[in-house]
Amino acid sequence: MEKQFFSIGEVARMLGENNSTIRFWSDSFPRFVRPTRTAKGNRVFRKDDIEALRLIRYLLKTERLTIEGATKRMDEDRKGAEKKQKIVESLTSIREMLKEVAQNL
Repeated sequence: MEKQFFSIGEVARMLGENNSTIRFWSDSFPRFVRPTRTAKGNRVFRKDDIEALRLIRYLLKTERLTIEGATKRMDEDRKGAEKKQKIVESLTSIREMLKEVAQNL
């Protein structure tokens, strides 16, 4: 059975960010990231929230957009940005694998 909910700490580790950044992004992009709350009030994220956070991270860190610009881009062209983000992630992964192969030679 696959895990359905992830804590803010787990999400932060997946994205390589700290908890406060994830918290800030979830507050800044309420239309795209909708974590639910536990009985204690802790945020828990679903997979679609994590994908939205990955896209937000890409737009803010790689594309260097402002929060307003990222919100506008996500509204306008969510599919195109997702594709671009996945391509960049794939190429980064390939680069890391090639570096590892070169080291082992």
